[in-house]
Amino acid sequence: MTRMRKLSGVVGAVIATTSGGAMILHNSSISASDYGGGSHLETLRRKLHALDAVVPSRERLQSALMAANKANPLDVLVIGGGATGTGAALDAVTRGLKVGLVEREDFASGTSSRSTKLLHGGVRYLEKAVFNLDYGQYKLVLHALDERKRVIDNAPHLCHALPCMTPCFSWFEAVYYWAGLKMYDLVAGRQLLHLSRYYSRKESLELFPTLAKEGNGRSLNGTVVYYDGQMNDSRLNVGLACTAALAGAAVLNHAEVVSLLKDDAGQRIIGARIRNNLTGEEFDTYAKVIVNASGPFCDGLRKMADKNAQEMIAPSSGVHITLPDYYSPKGMGLIVPKTKDGRVVFMLPWMGRTIAGTTDSSTSITYLPEPREDEIQFILDAISDYLNVKVRRADVLSAWSGIRPLAVDPTAKNTESISRDHIVCEDYPGLVTITGGKWTTYRSMAEDAVNAAIKSGKLTPAYGCMTNKLCIVGGEGWDPSSFTVLAQQYKRMKSTHGGKVVPAVMDSAAARHLSCAYGTLAQRVAAIAQNENLGKRLVHGYPYLEAEVAYCARNEYCESAIDFIARRTRLAFLETDAARRALPRVIEILAKEHKWDNSRQKEELQKATIFLKTFKSSKNSQFHDGKHT
Repeated sequence: MTRMRKLSGVVGAVIATTSGGAMILHNSSISASDYGGGSHLETLRRKLHALDAVVPSRERLQSALMAANKANPLDVLVIGGGATGTGAALDAVTRGLKVGLVEREDFASGTSSRSTKLLHGGVRYLEKAVFNLDYGQYKLVLHALDERKRVIDNAPHLCHALPCMTPCFSWFEAVYYWAGLKMYDLVAGRQLLHLSRYYSRKESLELFPTLAKEGNGRSLNGTVVYYDGQMNDSRLNVGLACTAALAGAAVLNHAEVVSLLKDDAGQRIIGARIRNNLTGEEFDTYAKVIVNASGPFCDGLRKMADKNAQEMIAPSSGVHITLPDYYSPKGMGLIVPKTKDGRVVFMLPWMGRTIAGTTDSSTSITYLPEPREDEIQFILDAISDYLNVKVRRADVLSAWSGIRPLAVDPTAKNTESISRDHIVCEDYPGLVTITGGKWTTYRSMAEDAVNAAIKSGKLTPAYGCMTNKLCIVGGEGWDPSSFTVLAQQYKRMKSTHGGKVVPAVMDSAAARHLSCAYGTLAQRVAAIAQNENLGKRLVHGYPYLEAEVAYCARNEYCESAIDFIARRTRLAFLETDAARRALPRVIEILAKEHKWDNSRQKEELQKATIFLKTFKSSKNSQFHDGKHT
């Protein structure tokens, strides 16, 4: 019944749309006749995925924000460029509202690039729902499983189903996990990715050769394999920002809110003072309502409006490490729901490496969180109990920490019992705050935030929510076999040290990478590699091409070396040392694209070097290896 109501609401919203024009920010209003008629949703799709679609320039976006004054304000100004913020900007602009977004650093620079990379319903929450007879937890799982499938469908090049193996060391565990995961399948209903199933001990070891036959003095009985989703989180986030920009929202990264503007009576927030952190320029922009989607930093923004605002964030540290690919097979993850100290531990194949985690402990809020050595050692200790290979601290290629913005439950005694659900509130007129939640439900969180903003600002959107079935840029028409076109039709022309240009094959590894990272836009990157002699790999052992630096600078608002190595590509997360080796060439290409002088290039190298030191790989961290040698 719940699903039918949701479905009928979406269908109703689409049916209610007319073929009239939707006013968007850059005076490039969409009308159905411009794109061959049809519903507003189809018109949007044709506009966003047109072959000649190009994102507006950064200068144009800032001009649009500056033009929003008291007499002609934006409808909605979103503060925060993470998953929820960019999702809210896309949701609002596709409803026909005038929308702006500002982000202090870069899109996905905070929690949204430091996630577990999983799109999941929450098996643990389902367990709590059953044993505690908690209908709220059940609804949370049901909703997340619905959204999991939507995210995968709307960004198919960046998301996929991943089988996850749960080891069982007794018949009781085998029956318990099998029954629980079958219930997980049942709750997913038509949004099911694949059915879970039980594997014998022999079958399990064939699927996961590094899995230990013995663990904590117990013998492996078998395993249960179930499916969740996996994603490239920061590229999904950047894709949302670019999609919102193409739809007409003025999205601006490296733009910081320095103060909030109130009306003459001081009773309502009506705008914000913005500083362009790249130029130092400051300007005011006005909006009928502001959406605070700044994640762990939302309390700071709320206190700009009211210094006595009660804090609502309980920051939790989630640490992950990256290990070589031999720790796990290519297509199978390992998840242990309950370790000896009661925490969850996992190992997942991701982009040719293995990521392992995670921790869940209280932390302080900082712009650049760092993993502690004891947290890294905890993960290594935990996974060593379930593997038959030597687990070494020296194998850690990268380690990072992300801050989960958990919504406070006043009765909670620890972060494990704080709800992962999200909260939307307006505790100061004109400032709607959304916080909590998780990556999987970013789209519905954004929808809730925009609904609250419409109510607060008495806005009149032309259309209902459209993001339920709206692919992000690069997603429409993409197919897993799309990479073959790149391999067959393009060359990787590259310049040698002597200045000679030589052709190279667009091999399967490079073609697959470009297709999965950029979707249907991958051919644009391949064309740069071929036509501008930028087909050389940035660093040995990874498929990243020089052409990507130029493409991201021109089409994805990549404004710094850190933007590229951490968010446009994932080098910093995959291998800190490789990212460091790639830096000089990345900076050289960005300097040409953005016309940087020598001073700016040196500054970029210094900032990126400091940034990479916060990723505690074995090569940039002091540690006593102890048992992990």
